[in-house]
Amino acid sequence: MRIGGIQKLTLLDFPGKVACTVFTVGCNFRCPFCHNASLVTHTQDAGSLGEDEILSFLSKRKGIIEGVCLTGGEPLIWQDTADFLGRVKSMGYAVKLDTNGSCPERLAEILENGLADYVAMDIKNSPEKYPVTAGAENALESVEKSAELLLNGKTPFEFRTTVVKGLHTGADIESIARWIKGAERYYLQGFRDSGDLIGSGLAAFTPEEMEKLLSCARKYLPNTEIRGE
Repeated sequence: MRIGGIQKLTLLDFPGKVACTVFTVGCNFRCPFCHNASLVTHTQDAGSLGEDEILSFLSKRKGIIEGVCLTGGEPLIWQDTADFLGRVKSMGYAVKLDTNGSCPERLAEILENGLADYVAMDIKNSPEKYPVTAGAENALESVEKSAELLLNGKTPFEFRTTVVKGLHTGADIESIARWIKGAERYYLQGFRDSGDLIGSGLAAFTPEEMEKLLSCARKYLPNTEIRGE
């Protein structure tokens, strides 16, 4: 597994935990609104940290941080992600995994072996718009399998959608909510330009427009919330 960087302290990335965030390099999607483009499209320029270096850091932070968030890029494109998470868990840390849902077999392995305490899975768009939004032609079937694993499993999780003008409509959000009906947590995240995007010319919805999207989601998921306000 190639690690591109670490945020040594976060109070936001892991719900209810003081944590650090580890960023993996590489992704099999090309979402135009991706805010970590340097980890996705310029992998040759991304930094590289060894797993032992991360584990050494964690050994020194016991009692200070409680959890580790593994994000990317897409962590599950790497064959040894489960092994890394096992080493982190053996140190007594809680683990949060961020994923785009494209690798259901590896997600299943992690869930079955209790290697994640919380999973955050992105839902890029309605099923009809998935290929163009994710920049991957055959993404939907794998994403559907991953969503089903979470919905039918015991590991706490959330679904989340970053909404962007021109890519998402109220009908899309309603379609997503209908698809993942039964999820305990669903978040709409307003697009923000990080300055490190894959695409260009993207725009955010206004707060008033976000509220309208929220109403669309709540037709099927009453517990939907807007994140990042």
